[in-house]
Amino acid sequence: MNPIQQASNYDKIAEHWNSDRFNRENGISQHKRALNFAPKTGKAIDVGCGSSGRIIDLLLKYGYDVEGLDLSAEMLRLAKIRHPKVIFHHADICNWVPSNKFAFISAWDSIWHVPLENQESVISKLLEHLEVDGVIIFTSGAVDEKGDGSNPFLGQDLYHAALGIPALLKLLESHNCVCRHLENDDFPNKHLYVVAQKRA
Repeated sequence: MNPIQQASNYDKIAEHWNSDRFNRENGISQHKRALNFAPKTGKAIDVGCGSSGRIIDLLLKYGYDVEGLDLSAEMLRLAKIRHPKVIFHHADICNWVPSNKFAFISAWDSIWHVPLENQESVISKLLEHLEVDGVIIFTSGAVDEKGDGSNPFLGQDLYHAALGIPALLKLLESHNCVCRHLENDDFPNKHLYVVAQKRA
């Protein structure tokens, strides 16, 4: 499934994350853990921000200058209603080139939708655009080997891919980043989150 098809599928279910049915605490404790390591001010971006606005709310509360990025037009339409003053980028992360570096990058439950062949380049791009001491939090599959596949959610097929934990750790090291936290936080489901920090 290519990113355009994926975004189209998300357009059809974007309201879910904007509704009372969605748990707005999803991922928040993990982000607070990551923010303990991060600089106290600077630019931040929510990659694959979706429509809930909860991570943007958290980053604004912590004093960051926040941007959002998503390929789903409907997700962004709803996100802009919640945060009319935030800059949003309607773009495919595979092709988007950031214009600056960030003190904090969130890619929660988003870049695992990137095609497997683009996973390494996308994660590398994000790591390259961290400031020194900057922190990234992202999710992947809690697997040892790379792989991909699709599964249905709310009636839409959603694609997922993962490089595998050993490859992720090597990628962090190659970009002068240290892993501050790695956890399969929904065991036995294979949901992995990683917190990493750029070294000087």
